[in-house]
Amino acid sequence: MGVSGAGKTTVGELLASQLACDFADGDDYHSPANIAKMRAGIPLTDADREPWLDTLHALIARWVAAGKTAVLACSALKQSYRDRLRIGPEVRIVYLRVSVPELRERLRLRTGHFMTAAMLDSQLATLEEPGDAIQVDGDLPPEEIAVEIQKRLGLT
Repeated sequence: MGVSGAGKTTVGELLASQLACDFADGDDYHSPANIAKMRAGIPLTDADREPWLDTLHALIARWVAAGKTAVLACSALKQSYRDRLRIGPEVRIVYLRVSVPELRERLRLRTGHFMTAAMLDSQLATLEEPGDAIQVDGDLPPEEIAVEIQKRLGLT
């Protein structure tokens, strides 16, 4: 979890590849209306996120029911969102904490994504930093982040 530009997709794909497990990007589950809002620089409301969170909850529930290991890259900015997605003790939350200057630079260089640099301030304002998640220094290179996550999850 983390704000836009934290590296959730990059690190998530790398981690899933290393663990030989499923990967999903929460951005792929947003409705066209939500994507249009974000592309226009309009922050999503909790009501906008409800169906998206329902879909992600169902995805996680399927993985858990099947006994699968999987990685989901998802902003999960508020504690209430994380509580909704943490359907059991087997679901672990990892927070990629990145410095604001680094986030701004990453988003400045990013192309082709609906989440623009202009949306960063609204995400930072919405972010409720988790006290119950594994926090990882997201300023590190993705390979180091993936190794650290595996260590912190007891997978190495």
